[in-house]
Amino acid sequence: MAFDQVKMLNEIRKAQAALKKQIIEVEAGDGAVVVRVTGELKIDSVKLDPDLIDFDDIEELEHWIKIAVRDGMAKAQEIAADTMKPLMGGLNLPGM
Repeated sequence: MAFDQVKMLNEIRKAQAALKKQIIEVEAGDGAVVVRVTGELKIDSVKLDPDLIDFDDIEELEHWIKIAVRDGMAKAQEIAADTMKPLMGGLNLPGM
């Protein structure tokens, strides 16, 4: 492996470590549901505000959770792609 590739792999590892620490927070239902997702696309936490939730309407709560998770994952994927894209091009991997 060439020196440049080793250097690039080290940069990728640093970027991955930074993504691990990055937290994306999204909410749904005007703050009734708050989901935190890491840059590694892992759910860090889900918080529910009981003052904003009608527990007699569970379908609405389920919908808000679905929206918050979907949006959090999408934002985290976008951040991860933006972070890794410049680094991946330097590896000259097939299909990249």
